[in-house]
Amino acid sequence: MSEQEKGNPDGVTAGGDKFHARPDISYGQYLGLDRLLSAQHPLSPEHDELLFIIIHQASELWMMLCVHELKAAREQIRKDELGPAFKMISRVAQVQRQMIQSWDVLTTMTPADYARIRPHLGQSSGFQSWQYRLLEFMLGNKNASMIEVHRADPPAYAALAAALAEPSLYDESLRLLARRGFSLPDECLERDFSRPYQPHPEVEAAWRAVYRDTGRHWDLYELAEKLVDLETRFQQWRFSHMKTVERIIGYRSGTGGTSGVKYLVKALDIGFFPELLSLRTSL
Repeated sequence: MSEQEKGNPDGVTAGGDKFHARPDISYGQYLGLDRLLSAQHPLSPEHDELLFIIIHQASELWMMLCVHELKAAREQIRKDELGPAFKMISRVAQVQRQMIQSWDVLTTMTPADYARIRPHLGQSSGFQSWQYRLLEFMLGNKNASMIEVHRADPPAYAALAAALAEPSLYDESLRLLARRGFSLPDECLERDFSRPYQPHPEVEAAWRAVYRDTGRHWDLYELAEKLVDLETRFQQWRFSHMKTVERIIGYRSGTGGTSGVKYLVKALDIGFFPELLSLRTSL
């Protein structure tokens, strides 16, 4: 039962209308709280392990929402319906703010706290998050070798293989530019989408034209700025992740075989929408 219904047993809205609550479903049932709140299984007796588990589970839920929103935004861009796409992309940027703040909560775990938990983690690692990889693919950071770690999980592997072959959010944005009459090379519009996107001067020129005449191309300009917001938040999330790992384990290797902080630092050099940043130098 919602708070509104608890305080309104007669089921009357502020406007005087009746709403009809389903009598066969409760708040806990609707949210699946029995499953959600019983999905935490610490493997050590350490107090801080519950924090570690919940932070990462919550991040996966937020990423699930990001994937949902970006898939829909990409489809709206494909249909030239930019208004709904703006709302969805903005929502993802706000979700990313929450994810960034979650690292602040995790930093309340000290190096000594984590050291007592780490032996119980085995080879589990955030590097193995298939939803994170899916987000990167959807934004344009394509790397076919990254899906091999998920081959033992057929549904995850299939989702990643499909995302690898599909146009990214940026690919669909470039196709929209072409449909609006901007001259873009075929090699940027029809290509092997499983390979990383390569910046092109003609693409930068097209976006520059949008920025130099925002009155004429306002919705394309707004799309570009929404994408820049998205990349900025994603990079902030990466940076906060790196600094949290640095604070807790220093420069030791990460679980799952990664190089830890060194790997995370390299990720900061990987962008998604290159021309949207490079054009600013020549405006």
